[in-house]
Amino acid sequence: MTYKTERIYILVKTYPTISKEYAELVCTAGILETGEWIRLYPIPFRKLDVEQHYPKYSWMTVDVERNKRDFRPETFRPDISTIKVEPKPKKTDWTLRRKIILGNTGVFTSLEKLTDRSQREYRSLAIFKPSKILDFKCEKVEREWPKDTLTILKGLSQQQNFFQTPEEIAKEFKVVKKVPYRFSYKFEDDVGLPATLMIEDWEIGMLYFNCLKKADNCEEIALGKVREKYFDAFTKADLYFFLGTTKQFHYVASNPYIIVGVFYPPHLPNEQQMSFFDI
Repeated sequence: MTYKTERIYILVKTYPTISKEYAELVCTAGILETGEWIRLYPIPFRKLDVEQHYPKYSWMTVDVERNKRDFRPETFRPDISTIKVEPKPKKTDWTLRRKIILGNTGVFTSLEKLTDRSQREYRSLAIFKPSKILDFKCEKVEREWPKDTLTILKGLSQQQNFFQTPEEIAKEFKVVKKVPYRFSYKFEDDVGLPATLMIEDWEIGMLYFNCLKKADNCEEIALGKVREKYFDAFTKADLYFFLGTTKQFHYVASNPYIIVGVFYPPHLPNEQQMSFFDI
């Protein structure tokens, strides 16, 4: 194995998914100091040491090697034992974030150009600027993880922890809650082409459950609070999408992207704003 150390500015943490092969996983992505995208997979985020928990908009260093099981060139396999997270500034500095994120990384405004690049270059991560947000949708989905997957994972956990007590195994085998709704944005690109893309961001999943707790488990109120933030508040900001493809649908779907994160700094004057759009 050939590893190299990379310094990464974290922009994306997807909500955890359940895998028969890797158990509970988070897809992580960010940009290097050069502005290039990198995806880290797999990462069992909740099993990392506390000091290794990397928040959004923080720098971390990690040893990585190219993940040859994934044709998408941005995907690397991390050595999680080498993860070191740099202290995140306590004060939110949107000017600095904007410089890091948009300074060396191109911003797409055309869906056609974006999907064309994904087919020609296999590229699977991008920043996209919608011209208009039309709607924010919440749709019901399955409320629980597939039972057969959970059974396999529990069996693997017991096999791998042969010398632990049943109580210790039960404590370790914790499965993240499944969000029972699918969230998505409906929007237009720079020529008015409409699209609807699903949001699979850690932030929106945690926001839903935090709102649900504050609303005494009233889902209607919780969904209203999520909409207030993602539609009412974010559309008043200078909204960008962090987009990523899934390996399974990269070549199948006409638009293979999903929204894996959002960036919502305050607006800049038009003459400054346009300098970032170079794609």
